[in-house]
Amino acid sequence: MSSREIKQRALQLGYLACGIIPSNLFDEYKEYLDERVKAFPESRELYEFLYGNVRQPENAKSIVVCTQRYNKYKVPEKLAGLFGKVYFFDSRVPYSQEYRASVEFGAYLKLLGMNVIQCMVPVRQAAAKAGLGKFGRNNCIYDPKHGSYIWIEAWVVDKELEYDAIEENTALSACSDGCQKCISACPTKALSGSYLMNRGKCVTQLACYAKDTLDENTRQQMGLWLYGCDKCQDACPLNKNKFVESQDFPLLKEYEEYLHPERILEMGEDTYENVVNPRFWYAGKDGLWLWKANALRSMKNSGD
Repeated sequence: MSSREIKQRALQLGYLACGIIPSNLFDEYKEYLDERVKAFPESRELYEFLYGNVRQPENAKSIVVCTQRYNKYKVPEKLAGLFGKVYFFDSRVPYSQEYRASVEFGAYLKLLGMNVIQCMVPVRQAAAKAGLGKFGRNNCIYDPKHGSYIWIEAWVVDKELEYDAIEENTALSACSDGCQKCISACPTKALSGSYLMNRGKCVTQLACYAKDTLDENTRQQMGLWLYGCDKCQDACPLNKNKFVESQDFPLLKEYEEYLHPERILEMGEDTYENVVNPRFWYAGKDGLWLWKANALRSMKNSGD
């Protein structure tokens, strides 16, 4: 089997880029986790489970990592600034072309005689190691042409392959010297320095995974965001004019009417369980209370 052929197949399926690296390259990732736990001990539990990603399974030999862009899709005008854009254009949605490409690529690797191992991978670190992009100060990976508006996927396989030249220092930044716009734009100041983020204060973490009512000051800082947050990405000069918005994402228009704050606040369990949650399954079947809390907060912060 040829690494060149694997990369070529990835490009044929619509991926932006494909890289192949050994599976044992994440000691540096552990150092980043150690640094964050030390800096933000109050968020320790949000980082501790990630340590399991440092060591891949014993039979893992190689990681095939690919990127694909989502900046080609149209953002629903009335929902702009309420949802992180990546949640509109989720490559894990089974009826999307990105999901079909992922399934077909995984099947292709198996046809080549490789076992695809189901395990977690620090995909941003893998992409940086494979030379597919560089980190921004907001911790996102930046593609030279499409900015940070990209999905990253990885397949762990049990065969040794031809590897790309490994990026030894993934801290080499995509950003201009001295630029702090993402840090200044962070509503809750979760971004406090280059590559340093308090995950427990991140708007996305709070809006998507909060387990209790937040204090009033935090609620005010979160602004209008219902699910996710794009403040750091939208403020980044490297993302300027990167959203082309030329295509409709499948069925997004049909879901749009259910995602306005007023509709969420009035939503019943049946609608959530049968319509919204199947599309946003990672919010959990018991997640309606959080959607309603976010909707109420967003409406109050709007001043309308």
